[in-house]
Amino acid sequence: MTKQILIFSDLDGTLMDHYTYKSTEALPVIKQLNSANVPIVLTTSKTIDEVKAIQSDLHINDALIVENGAAIFLPKALFKTQPKDTNSEGDYWVKSFCPPRQHWLDIIKKAPTNFASLYKGFSTLTIKELAEITGLTVEAAELAKNRHFGEPIHWMGDESSKLAFIEYLETAGATILHGGRFFHVSGESDKGRALNWLTQYYKETFQFNNISSIALGDGKNDIAMLEAADYAVQIRSPVHDFPELKKHINVIQTESYGPAGWAEALHQILPEPLPMQVCPANIL
Repeated sequence: MTKQILIFSDLDGTLMDHYTYKSTEALPVIKQLNSANVPIVLTTSKTIDEVKAIQSDLHINDALIVENGAAIFLPKALFKTQPKDTNSEGDYWVKSFCPPRQHWLDIIKKAPTNFASLYKGFSTLTIKELAEITGLTVEAAELAKNRHFGEPIHWMGDESSKLAFIEYLETAGATILHGGRFFHVSGESDKGRALNWLTQYYKETFQFNNISSIALGDGKNDIAMLEAADYAVQIRSPVHDFPELKKHINVIQTESYGPAGWAEALHQILPEPLPMQVCPANIL
């Protein structure tokens, strides 16, 4: 039996180049996957507004996992029936895994005053400042600031102060995830938990007994997703080493960086040519 394939992909440093934010080398593979009805679930620290724009550019129309697994957005155009335990928000059914952003902003605001000069959160950065830190355009930075479930922190102090600040946040109930440029303050959610929920939803919806999940990522905030997937692809980064994984079976570390590594790994894992998948273009 042909396995139903689900692909979960990080963006920055993975499907998008760390420096240019381009996906050029991956575009032919994306086209192949779309033709074969293989879902590509963008799984990222980015906001829903950011990812919708990226989806449009890449011609991907599947479910989205945003803000480091804090929520899954299921397009109503594809998923006709509302899944249980989801909310209806515009064009999406939304499954959230943690409290909203304001909860975490309140906790950050109550931090000891000696930390105040050592960091800036997305909520306090101007759009121009955020664009300068990230290399994003002003338009893209505006989308990045509109978060719903957590707060990214740009740390400017020393490492020992950073650890003390994180200890305060964790004691207050926050979960900290380390991304490429920021650490993220949110709830007890991660990309792996979201991957498991969505995989199970596909199994129940289509009565699949033979799903194979492939996760691709480059950073520490991708570890939970990589550990949860059947196949873990660690994308080589130009700025840091491969994060350490506990799993060792079905793990690939790419030779190429970013989207070139993304394409390299999927060519290695997937059959050629790709068989047509069971998932229809319009679901239920």
